[in-house]
Amino acid sequence: MSTQPTQPQRLTPAPARPPAPNPAPDPADERIPVRRLAPLAVQHVLAMAAAPVSTVFLTAGALRLSAAATAALLSSVLVLSGAGSLLQSLGVWKFGARLPFVMLPGGAATALFLQIAKDHGPAVASGSVLMAAALLLAVVPLYARIVRLFPPLVMGVTVLLIGIAMIRVAAQLIGGPTGNPAPRAVVLAGLTVAVTLAAYLLLRGVWRQSAVLIGMAAGTVLAVTTGLGTYSPVTGSGFSVPHLFPYGAPRFDLVAALPLLVFSLTTLAEITGQTVLNSETVGRAADTGRDVPKVARADALTSLFAGVLGTSLMVTSSENIGISRLTGVRSRYVTAAAGALLIVLGLLSPLSRAVAGLPPAVVGGSALVVYAVIALMGVRMLARAELGEGSQSMVASLALAVGLLPILAPNLYGGFPGWVRTVLGSGVVAGTLAAVLLHALFRAADRPARTAAGGVPHPSTTP
Repeated sequence: MSTQPTQPQRLTPAPARPPAPNPAPDPADERIPVRRLAPLAVQHVLAMAAAPVSTVFLTAGALRLSAAATAALLSSVLVLSGAGSLLQSLGVWKFGARLPFVMLPGGAATALFLQIAKDHGPAVASGSVLMAAALLLAVVPLYARIVRLFPPLVMGVTVLLIGIAMIRVAAQLIGGPTGNPAPRAVVLAGLTVAVTLAAYLLLRGVWRQSAVLIGMAAGTVLAVTTGLGTYSPVTGSGFSVPHLFPYGAPRFDLVAALPLLVFSLTTLAEITGQTVLNSETVGRAADTGRDVPKVARADALTSLFAGVLGTSLMVTSSENIGISRLTGVRSRYVTAAAGALLIVLGLLSPLSRAVAGLPPAVVGGSALVVYAVIALMGVRMLARAELGEGSQSMVASLALAVGLLPILAPNLYGGFPGWVRTVLGSGVVAGTLAAVLLHALFRAADRPARTAAGGVPHPSTTP
């Protein structure tokens, strides 16, 4: 046996792997120099300013608020819009998806808020906002289950009914307290709509998105120069501080709050769509399970403050997406800067006091445009529901009929108990509940046929 030690085997080192390339930076996280950030932020503010201004004046007209109260409410809404945009863009803990989102008062939610205020008083409406915001915050963990109740079919019915109801409210704003408007008020509202339409047709980019604001400004000038209306800004200067509980202590009525409670649940479907759209815009893979709850929490938290400050639910909006596509800048720091600018504008008393003097007919004309667009959004959602399929068209038809009845015949349920009048007397609630129940009923009835056909559900019956 050999006693010589064995030579150790010499190992050839493996060739070094090239370092992995650094991943491409996320466009949403791009840092923008201040000299470019400011004008980009201004563009976003111009694109989104029409929503808070029109919402405030629609609310002020419906609730017969004084000019001073209107100025304070405008200050509150601008501050809320700015704070919500900051929260969604920058994100804090589990609140905000850190995407270039802006937040605005929800037009559809405002319609429901005003309906509750008309039937039960503004204090009950404020309490309803607080309850709806708390409900949205509580159901976020159940997001995946709840969102199935509101496919495009149900959402389309809901949004279309909200738009129709809101057009009626805007018409009442033009008509004044008596509902019998002077011809000059109708003419002034018509001229405002005409200028808005002309601005939308002739302008491009951010100016086109500001068509509603341009219509308001031109309508006010026409009112003053032709005598069709008056412009009476509120006197004062300095800074404006939002008023807490402007209608008094909120009152909580579960039945009265039902329209906003149902709507807060439907917003989960809308938030999902907004999140996917915004993610695609910035070139980020949409992760709805991660991002949608963060967006919903930020909406709910901001809406809690909205209830305290006297306005309706705040919602994350895609109104700024067109600006992102136009400029090619997809950084969330731009929308954060726009949010900071909105807060500053909201605290500047001269601005809110000047806007508070707009003629009601001008605001009513602008509101007609805004809420007609909401109705059209509902039509587009229904178009995605494949209404050519028999059960889908039947669900939409019956749900719209149920929702339109109280709008066309307001006294239809006058002889019923109060809670019945509250539920069925709201076209939005009645139509939405009918759509949810009928959609579930038809889907359950079609399940045996789908199973016999191979177990593959038709896409139009799948939420």
